[in-house]
Amino acid sequence: MLELVLHHFHLPAWPVFLVMIFFFESHMDRTKAPHLILGGLVGIACYLLTLQFVELFASSLGVDTARLIFICMVVYAIVAFGEILPMIFNNYAFMFYLVSGLAAKLDGIPPQPLVWMSLVVLGGGLVIVSILGIARLVALTLGAASTAAEPDG
Repeated sequence: MLELVLHHFHLPAWPVFLVMIFFFESHMDRTKAPHLILGGLVGIACYLLTLQFVELFASSLGVDTARLIFICMVVYAIVAFGEILPMIFNNYAFMFYLVSGLAAKLDGIPPQPLVWMSLVVLGGGLVIVSILGIARLVALTLGAASTAAEPDG
C-alpha cells in the first residue's frame, strides 16, 4: 500500500524500505528506532557533504581523489565515534550513505536528498509504528486465543 502511495506522488520508496529492512534486522527492537532514523539522516547528510567537499576540492585534488578522501573521512568518523555516539555514527548511517550515492546515479532521476531525508523520518517512522502496531495486535490476538483455549480448572 505504501509503495502505491509513494509511486503516486513520484517519491522514491528506498528510504522507507531501508528503514523497514533494518528495523526487521534489529529484531523490531523499538530502542533501535532512533538509531535507525538518525543514522539514516546522517548517512544522507554525508552524501550531501560529499558533494560539497568534491565541489570545493575537485580543482586541486581531482574529483576521484576528493571523493575518496571524503569517503575515508566518513568511514573514519563512523568507526571512531561509533562507540561514543552510536545513535548517530552507526552502520545504518554508512548504509544510507552508500545507498544515497547509488540512488543519485539512477538514470533519469535527479537526486533528492532532502526528500530522501523526509521519507526516512516520516515514511520510516510510519513503517516502524505500523510494524510495532501489527506485532502488538498479533500478540493480543494470540493471547486471547490461548486464554480461550485453556480448559476451566
